This record gives sequence, structure tokens and C-alpha cells, in this order.
Amino acid sequence: MVYVFLADGFEIIEALSPVDMLRRAGVEVKLVGVTSEIVASSCGVAVKTDMLIDDFDFYDVEAIVLPGGMPGTLNLENSQSVQKIIDNASNTNAFICAICAAPSILGHKGLLNEKEATCFPGFENALEGAVLSDEYVVTDGKYITARGAGVAVEFGLEIIKQLRTEELSNEIRSQIQCR
Repeated sequence: MVYVFLADGFEIIEALSPVDMLRRAGVEVKLVGVTSEIVASSCGVAVKTDMLIDDFDFYDVEAIVLPGGMPGTLNLENSQSVQKIIDNASNTNAFICAICAAPSILGHKGLLNEKEATCFPGFENALEGAVLSDEYVVTDGKYITARGAGVAVEFGLEIIKQLRTEELSNEIRSQIQCR
């Protein structure tokens, strides 16, 4: 199961494009509301989540996804529950995926130390100890990072590649007419 965490002010493309790609690949995905069941995106679109963070159970986690956006990234980082979930994920085989400003959360926790990573331009200093990449989407071990909304589909396809197969990722890429 992949869990996508939504806090008020999240970037809608960065959250829902990967959800779309993953569901096309047959991966079970749940949207998790950090503070409420209905979460407002940074552009004001209200999204109904599948569950509240208080109901989250770590037993079946394949990956967690942290979308960027402001103030969504700050709201994720300020949540003690999100912090505990990231800590738990970092001690398991679960992938930790973050896009745009959200890799800064991982950087602040020291999780990207000596890992290749990327983020939205201007947040590089927050990726403490990371080996910064100019690539749009980067995987290093169990960490998948991406630069921003413009590569949200690629981000989702990379998650599919890592959780399932490159062949399935390429099949979805072809189906949606992605280069």
C-alpha cells in the first residue's frame, strides 16, 4: 500500500498525478489527511482523503509520498504524526518519496545524508548532507525525490518502477502518451 499524506496547502499536481499513475498500475493507494478529512490544496481545491492520519497503521506500507507546495510542506513537517511515520519508514524497507519542497523535510531529519537527491530550486540548502542532483527525478536506495509539479507524472512512474517493474512503468508511460 502507498500512502500519500495531504496537509492544507499541498500542491495538487504533485499529490494526485502520482496517485493516478500508481492506480493505473494497480497499486493500492490511500490519501491520508493530516489534520482533516477534507484538505485544501495550495490553489484552493478541496480534496477528500481516504483516511485520517490518526487511523494510519504502519503494517502494510510499501511507500509513503510527501507532496510539496506551500504551506503544505511546512504543515507536513510540523506534524508530529508525520514525523513519526517518516521515522518508522526510515527504519523499514518502505520507500520514502518526496517532491518539490518536501525533500527538505527529509533533509532536515538527516535522512538524505550522502544520498543523491533533488528538490525545487531554492530548497537545496535544506537537503542537509545530500549529494545534490540536477536531474528531475532521483532514486537513491529507498529515497525517491523530484523537483516539482512539472515532473509529477515522471515521479509517479519512477515510484511504479521501484515498487513493481520498469516494464510496467514504461507500459503506463506509453498508455498516457508520456515521452
